[in-house]
Order: sequence, then C-alpha cells, then structure tokens
Amino acid sequence: MADNSAVDHRALLEEERTSLLNQLAEIGFGAQGNLEYDPNFADTSQVTAERGEAEALASQLKEALEAVEKALGKLEKGTYGTCERCGQPISDARLEAKPASAYCIDCASVVRR
Repeated sequence: MADNSAVDHRALLEEERTSLLNQLAEIGFGAQGNLEYDPNFADTSQVTAERGEAEALASQLKEALEAVEKALGKLEKGTYGTCERCGQPISDARLEAKPASAYCIDCASVVRR
C-alpha cells in the first residue's frame, strides 16, 4: 500500500471497529463475550426465536470485528494492504470500500469459490 494515500485507512478501520462494537452492544452482546437475556421474560418461545437471530447476527458481527482487528494489526506490522494470497498490493479503492480486505480483487473472487 502506498504511504502517500489520501485515505486514512487506520481511521476507517477504527470507525468500523467502533460501529461493530456498538452493533454488538445493541443486540445484547455482553462484556463476557456472550449474548445476555432477561431470564424472567415470560414468553420463552419468543426469546428462543430472538436468541437464534441475535446469535446469528452476533456471529457475523464478531467475524467482521476479527477481520478489522487483524487489519489493524497488519497496519502496526507494516503489512497492511498486501494480498494474503498473491502478495500483491491491494488497491486503495478496494481498501477504501472495504478497509479490512485481506485479498486483492482478483484473489477475493478465487477465495470465495
């Protein structure tokens, strides 16, 4: 990744991290790393249904958060913006759109298959 980029990737990643943490808190993801529910709620079937949806969403949010944390670690190591598959630079446009990208656009399409 070029050092003269006009985009502040660290700021984008930190903003994304804050957003993900806020979303996790909104759905009841507690400090202990799990979803918190009111054990006295009367309608257990509704709680069960909502719990399943919340756990699926929390899983996706935690996965995205892990990718952001990994990208922030790469920034510290000086390896941010390098494709994990081919070793080529990831375009600034891709990193601006998806700051936690681990792959260049060409390798991302191969990895998804």
